[in-house]
Amino acid sequence: MTDKMLSRKDGRVGTVIFNNPERHNAMSLEMWEATVSFLEAFAKDPEVRVLVLTGAGGKAFISGADISKFADERSSKEGIARYNAAVERGYTAVHAFPKPTIAMIRGYCIGGGMGIASCCDIRVCSPNSRFAVPAAKLGLGYDFPGLKRLVDLVGPSFTKEIFFTARQFDAAEAKDMGLVNRVVPEAELEAYVKNYADIIASNAPLTVNSIKFIVGEVLKDESKRDMQRCADLVAQCFASKDYIEGRQAFMEKRKPVFTGS
Repeated sequence: MTDKMLSRKDGRVGTVIFNNPERHNAMSLEMWEATVSFLEAFAKDPEVRVLVLTGAGGKAFISGADISKFADERSSKEGIARYNAAVERGYTAVHAFPKPTIAMIRGYCIGGGMGIASCCDIRVCSPNSRFAVPAAKLGLGYDFPGLKRLVDLVGPSFTKEIFFTARQFDAAEAKDMGLVNRVVPEAELEAYVKNYADIIASNAPLTVNSIKFIVGEVLKDESKRDMQRCADLVAQCFASKDYIEGRQAFMEKRKPVFTGS
């Protein structure tokens, strides 16, 4: 593991922190690999119901790839293949995470930062946030999975604008595109995201996680959807103790206590 990645758990909320602030949280191979390890651990932790991803230092979520590491990590064909595989595993780990994910964004959200943010379920940013994918300024190609995730999020026209111009978009533009869900004043961002995560974590996990899975299936080609799994997840909700608890709490005018069973 690396000190460039941190994690913590606060009750039912897990947090993954990109911790390379001297380079605006630019990502290295070891950071991508640690991201996958942290997410795998949180996915298996039954106490964790929501995951927050954020950057250290207050000036960036992730600013892209750590160019200072290119000579060591991406100077050979084998190194490039290993790095690209680690990046895709990182994106997949976030996108396929079975519980709700929130990207808490300050400052630069560039390249791989946009990639990870677009893999999250909800994005909340401060007004100083800046978003860009500068591939066209670097002559880089961009693979289908990453483009599809962005198209699913903001649509084809905004995706083309983001890539064609390769410019930085401010928080208000990102909100207009649907790239972020909320823009929150810097001083309130931490408390806002904590409250949002706590709200989600207090709701019935079987319901919340089933919605996440089913929405993911909606975005797939019809021939690739697992409709049986969708039906099973809905049936599991209705057969759960939490369904009984929800009804009883409503009738008794109290807050329900859901266990995920």
